[in-house]
Order: sequence, then C-alpha cells, then structure tokens
Amino acid sequence: MTGRFAPSPTGDLHLGSLRTALIAWLAARSAGEAFILRTEDLDLVAASDEHERSQQADLRALGVDWDGPVWRQRDRFPVYRAALDVLDQQGLTYECFCSRREIREAAAAPHGNEGLIYPGTCRNLSDAARARRRAQREPAIRFRSDAEQIDVDDIVAGRTRAAAHDVVLRRNDGVPAYNLAVVVDDAAQGVDLVVRGDDLLPSTPTQVAILRALDHSVPRYAHVPLVVGEDGRRLAKRDGAITLRDLAATGISVDAVRSALAVSIGVIDAGEPFTASDLVERFDLARFAARGRSPISVKNLCV
Repeated sequence: MTGRFAPSPTGDLHLGSLRTALIAWLAARSAGEAFILRTEDLDLVAASDEHERSQQADLRALGVDWDGPVWRQRDRFPVYRAALDVLDQQGLTYECFCSRREIREAAAAPHGNEGLIYPGTCRNLSDAARARRRAQREPAIRFRSDAEQIDVDDIVAGRTRAAAHDVVLRRNDGVPAYNLAVVVDDAAQGVDLVVRGDDLLPSTPTQVAILRALDHSVPRYAHVPLVVGEDGRRLAKRDGAITLRDLAATGISVDAVRSALAVSIGVIDAGEPFTASDLVERFDLARFAARGRSPISVKNLCV
C-alpha cells in the first residue's frame, strides 16, 4: 500500500495534525510500503512556501520521512480541469450561482437542511435562468450526486452509509476545490490507504462517488480520532501551546512531544525509551483501530 499525509500550508502543524501524520507514517512504514507527502495549497491566499517549509521541518523533527518529491496542488490545475471535463461529459456537473449567504439562508429556513448541505437550488435551472444568472455572477461547478447512498468501510470508524452530496468541484474564481483535487491526486499517486482525521469522515461518501465516476479505485480509509482542547472542541490557538514551536518556547522538547504522541497511539508506555524503528515494528493499524474512536484531549497527551 501507499500511504500519505497531505497538509494545507496555512500555518504550523498542531499536535492533532502531527499525531495523524505519525499514525499515517507508521501505517505505511510498518507494512514496508511507500509514504508520500503532498501539499494541498489550493488556498492561494493563506497558503505559503514559508508554512510549507515549517511543516516539513516539524515532520522531520518527529522522524517522519517520505518518498519521492512533494506534490503541490497549485502545480496541477490542468489535471483537475481534465478530470472536471470527464465528469462534465457524463452529465455529472452543473453550474451553481449561489453565494455562501444564500446557502446559509436556505439551510436555516423551515424544512431546510442541517450542516449547510447544498439544497440543490441551481441543480435544475432552465437554460434561460442560467444565462440570466451567468450575466450577474461567475458560476461555481458542482458535482451532480443524485444523493446516491455510499457505503464506506473504515478501518477505525467501521462501516458507515451516507448520501453523496453536490459539493463544489471548481470555485467561481476558477480554482479547483478540495473534494475534486484530493481524489484526483490520491488516484494519481497510487494512494490506497488514506489516514486522516475523523472530521473528514462525512466527506468520504462524496469522494468515493467522485472516484467511481472517474473510474478510479477506492482506497481504504482510516479516520482517526482528533486531538481536542480541554473544552472538547477541535484543537485551535485558543488552547495555548499546541505546535512544536509553541511547546519549545515553554521548555518542552521535540523528543518529549514524540514520546507523548507515541504513548497516545499505543506503541510505547509512558517513560519508555524508544527508537523510530521500535515504533515501526510495534505499530499495528488493526490494534490501533481497536483502541476506540474517542477524541484525545490535549491535556491527556502529557506533554
């Protein structure tokens, strides 16, 4: 199998991202297989080379290495456009003129949907209606999912069944969207084990539907529990020292962070000396999955 870690270079990696990266790396290396790093820099405003360098330095400091060159999504726009053309030829796309405010209002209306799932406002517009709206606003391109029910067998989360959604494939500024780019790149790089945070599990049925429409193989998925703040919410700057740089400023070494993450994954006991090869030899993805799906509180990482 080929595993991967694919961060967005919009800031330093926090403990939750570092833990996920370590699990993904261990899953691949323990099987003697390749591990790749990809930079998901579709956010052309917030993404930066400086953040990319910082993230890679943090991964190396933890002992995470990777095979081959780092792919950057900003270099692959023609590939995503070609994939969009394939979907369009199958009748699986449509233009969407809705703003985020209009989608929020539709979701908040009586009998609206929860979670800001797109309500299909532009799905069946007439040619005349599309022409009128196109004169006022550039359209985004959405996936025509038909709410197909998709089964996902997740190594950690188990089997889930949910509907695919009409996600954006290309924004109205012409930039490819995450849900298209991620599946195109995973397929192109031969990724067959996707380890990532379980906050992305709800998007997986839609991504599987897109993969199938593009005639790509569906990888195995392992959505791992998030590291959360003491308030139970996903980790953020409000939680204090959560990056290697922050922790170093408080006197906590990279070695101490690596040890705490390894303990939380279940490959060593607290205070036990270890080497990188020890972690690889001891890691077993199935055994990790059996440990449960509860989020990890940052206070329990003991760093």
